[in-house]
Amino acid sequence: MRLPEIFALAFALAADAFTVGAAIAVTHRKPRQIARLSFHFGLFQFLMPLVGALLGTLMRGFIDPWGQFVAFGLLLFIGAKMVAESFGDGRDEVVSRMDPTKGWSLVGLSFAVSIDALAAGFTLVVERAPVVLSVSIIGVVAASMTLVGMLLAGPVSTWLGKRCELIAGLVLIVLGTKAVLIDM
Repeated sequence: MRLPEIFALAFALAADAFTVGAAIAVTHRKPRQIARLSFHFGLFQFLMPLVGALLGTLMRGFIDPWGQFVAFGLLLFIGAKMVAESFGDGRDEVVSRMDPTKGWSLVGLSFAVSIDALAAGFTLVVERAPVVLSVSIIGVVAASMTLVGMLLAGPVSTWLGKRCELIAGLVLIVLGTKAVLIDM
Protein backbone atom coordinates (compact mmCIF):
# COMPACT_ATOMS: atom_id res chain seq x y z
CA MET A 1 0.00 0.00 0.00
CA ARG A 2 1.48 3.32 -1.09
CA LEU A 3 1.11 6.74 0.54
CA PRO A 4 -1.84 7.93 -1.61
CA GLU A 5 -3.72 4.74 -0.74
CA ILE A 6 -2.94 5.19 2.96
CA PHE A 7 -4.38 8.71 2.81
CA ALA A 8 -7.44 7.44 0.96
CA LEU A 9 -7.93 4.81 3.66
CA ALA A 10 -7.45 7.43 6.39
CA PHE A 11 -10.05 9.79 4.88
CA ALA A 12 -12.48 6.92 4.36
CA LEU A 13 -12.12 5.81 7.98
CA ALA A 14 -12.49 9.41 9.19
CA ALA A 15 -15.91 9.83 7.54
CA ASP A 16 -17.66 8.53 10.66
CA ALA A 17 -15.62 10.83 12.88
CA PHE A 18 -16.58 13.79 10.68
CA THR A 19 -20.27 12.91 10.74
CA VAL A 20 -20.47 12.17 14.47
CA GLY A 21 -18.42 15.27 15.28
CA ALA A 22 -20.76 17.42 13.21
CA ALA A 23 -23.84 15.90 14.84
CA ILE A 24 -22.48 16.44 18.35
CA ALA A 25 -21.36 20.00 17.63
CA VAL A 26 -24.90 21.02 16.77
CA THR A 27 -25.50 21.17 20.54
CA HIS A 28 -22.01 20.86 22.06
CA ARG A 29 -19.45 23.13 20.43
CA LYS A 30 -17.47 24.90 23.12
CA PRO A 31 -13.75 25.02 22.30
CA ARG A 32 -12.94 22.53 25.07
CA GLN A 33 -15.59 20.07 23.77
CA ILE A 34 -14.26 20.38 20.23
CA ALA A 35 -10.69 19.79 21.43
CA ARG A 36 -11.66 16.77 23.57
CA LEU A 37 -13.69 15.04 20.87
CA SER A 38 -11.15 15.71 18.11
CA PHE A 39 -8.27 14.47 20.24
CA HIS A 40 -10.02 11.31 21.41
CA PHE A 41 -11.38 10.38 17.98
CA GLY A 42 -7.86 10.81 16.57
CA LEU A 43 -6.32 8.81 19.43
CA PHE A 44 -8.75 5.91 19.02
CA GLN A 45 -8.37 5.98 15.23
CA PHE A 46 -4.61 5.65 15.84
CA LEU A 47 -4.88 2.88 18.45
CA MET A 48 -7.50 0.66 16.82
CA PRO A 49 -5.66 0.03 13.52
CA LEU A 50 -2.48 -0.46 15.55
CA VAL A 51 -4.19 -3.24 17.51
CA GLY A 52 -5.57 -4.65 14.23
CA ALA A 53 -2.09 -4.60 12.72
CA LEU A 54 -0.63 -6.40 15.74
CA LEU A 55 -3.32 -9.07 15.47
CA GLY A 56 -2.64 -9.29 11.74
CA THR A 57 1.07 -9.77 12.40
CA LEU A 58 0.36 -12.60 14.83
CA MET A 59 -1.87 -14.31 12.25
CA ARG A 60 0.25 -13.51 9.18
CA GLY A 61 1.48 -17.07 8.60
CA PHE A 62 -2.06 -18.34 8.61
CA ILE A 63 -3.53 -15.67 6.34
CA ASP A 64 -0.66 -15.04 3.89
CA PRO A 65 -2.00 -17.43 1.21
CA TRP A 66 -5.37 -15.67 1.28
CA GLY A 67 -4.19 -12.21 2.35
CA GLN A 68 -5.57 -10.30 -0.60
CA PHE A 69 -8.96 -11.96 -0.14
CA VAL A 70 -8.96 -11.16 3.57
CA ALA A 71 -8.15 -7.52 2.77
CA PHE A 72 -10.84 -7.49 0.10
CA GLY A 73 -13.43 -8.99 2.45
CA LEU A 74 -12.68 -6.62 5.31
CA LEU A 75 -12.60 -3.50 3.15
CA LEU A 76 -15.71 -4.61 1.25
CA PHE A 77 -17.54 -5.20 4.54
CA ILE A 78 -16.52 -1.83 6.01
CA GLY A 79 -17.21 -0.02 2.73
CA ALA A 80 -20.61 -1.64 2.22
CA LYS A 81 -21.57 -0.81 5.81
CA MET A 82 -20.63 2.84 5.25
CA VAL A 83 -22.54 2.99 1.95
CA ALA A 84 -25.62 1.50 3.62
CA GLU A 85 -25.36 3.92 6.56
CA SER A 86 -25.11 6.86 4.16
CA PHE A 87 -28.67 6.12 3.03
CA GLY A 88 -30.03 6.08 6.60
CA ASP A 89 -32.32 8.78 7.90
CA GLY A 90 -29.93 9.84 10.68
CA ARG A 91 -32.23 8.85 13.52
CA ASP A 92 -29.45 6.77 15.06
CA GLU A 93 -27.35 9.91 15.52
CA VAL A 94 -29.36 11.24 18.43
CA VAL A 95 -27.36 13.53 20.65
CA SER A 96 -28.30 13.31 24.32
CA ARG A 97 -28.69 16.23 26.72
CA MET A 98 -25.65 15.14 28.70
CA ASP A 99 -22.24 16.12 27.38
CA PRO A 100 -21.03 13.33 25.05
CA THR A 101 -17.51 14.80 25.07
CA LYS A 102 -16.90 13.70 28.68
CA GLY A 103 -16.39 10.48 30.60
CA TRP A 104 -17.63 7.09 29.41
CA SER A 105 -19.76 8.69 26.69
CA LEU A 106 -16.57 10.03 25.13
CA VAL A 107 -14.83 6.66 25.41
CA GLY A 108 -17.86 4.82 23.98
CA LEU A 109 -18.21 7.24 21.06
CA SER A 110 -14.49 7.10 20.35
CA PHE A 111 -14.57 3.31 20.32
CA ALA A 112 -17.70 3.14 18.17
CA VAL A 113 -16.31 5.56 15.59
CA SER A 114 -13.01 3.66 15.46
CA ILE A 115 -14.14 0.03 15.36
CA ASP A 116 -13.83 -0.08 11.57
CA ALA A 117 -10.20 0.99 11.92
CA LEU A 118 -9.46 -2.26 13.78
CA ALA A 119 -10.20 -4.29 10.65
CA ALA A 120 -8.39 -1.74 8.50
CA GLY A 121 -5.28 -2.19 10.64
CA PHE A 122 -5.42 -5.89 9.90
CA THR A 123 -5.37 -5.08 6.18
CA LEU A 124 -2.30 -2.85 6.66
CA VAL A 125 -0.31 -5.96 7.51
CA VAL A 126 -1.78 -7.93 4.61
CA GLU A 127 -0.96 -5.10 2.20
CA ARG A 128 2.51 -4.71 3.74
CA ALA A 129 1.97 -1.03 4.50
CA PRO A 130 4.31 0.84 6.86
CA VAL A 131 2.22 0.37 10.02
CA VAL A 132 3.50 3.17 12.27
CA LEU A 133 3.30 5.74 9.47
CA SER A 134 -0.12 4.46 8.39
CA VAL A 135 -1.73 4.52 11.84
CA SER A 136 -0.22 7.95 12.51
CA ILE A 137 -1.76 9.30 9.31
CA ILE A 138 -5.09 7.66 10.14
CA GLY A 139 -5.10 9.24 13.62
CA VAL A 140 -4.16 12.73 12.45
CA VAL A 141 -6.69 12.66 9.61
CA ALA A 142 -9.44 11.47 11.98
CA ALA A 143 -8.67 14.23 14.50
CA SER A 144 -8.60 16.81 11.71
CA MET A 145 -11.84 15.59 10.14
CA THR A 146 -13.56 15.61 13.54
CA LEU A 147 -12.40 19.17 14.07
CA VAL A 148 -13.65 20.23 10.62
CA GLY A 149 -16.98 18.45 11.15
CA MET A 150 -17.48 20.18 14.48
CA LEU A 151 -16.55 23.58 13.11
CA LEU A 152 -18.95 23.15 10.20
CA ALA A 153 -21.75 21.83 12.42
CA GLY A 154 -25.25 22.52 11.22
CA PRO A 155 -27.28 21.76 8.10
CA VAL A 156 -24.29 22.01 5.75
CA SER A 157 -22.18 19.48 7.64
CA THR A 158 -25.10 17.07 8.08
CA TRP A 159 -25.78 17.20 4.32
CA LEU A 160 -22.11 16.79 3.47
CA GLY A 161 -21.56 14.17 6.16
CA LYS A 162 -23.90 11.60 4.59
CA ARG A 163 -22.37 12.10 1.15
CA CYS A 164 -18.91 11.93 2.68
CA GLU A 165 -19.82 8.57 4.23
CA LEU A 166 -21.07 7.28 0.86
CA ILE A 167 -17.89 8.35 -0.94
CA ALA A 168 -15.74 6.91 1.87
CA GLY A 169 -17.50 3.55 1.61
CA LEU A 170 -16.97 3.46 -2.14
CA VAL A 171 -13.27 4.31 -1.68
CA LEU A 172 -12.85 1.37 0.71
CA ILE A 173 -14.58 -0.98 -1.74
CA VAL A 174 -12.26 0.20 -4.53
CA LEU A 175 -9.17 -0.29 -2.31
CA GLY A 176 -10.35 -3.80 -1.43
CA THR A 177 -11.03 -4.67 -5.06
CA LYS A 178 -7.59 -3.37 -6.01
CA ALA A 179 -6.02 -5.64 -3.38
CA VAL A 180 -7.53 -8.70 -5.06
CA LEU A 181 -6.92 -7.65 -8.66
CA ILE A 182 -3.29 -6.60 -8.19
CA ASP A 183 -2.32 -9.82 -6.37
CA MET A 184 -3.97 -12.20 -8.84
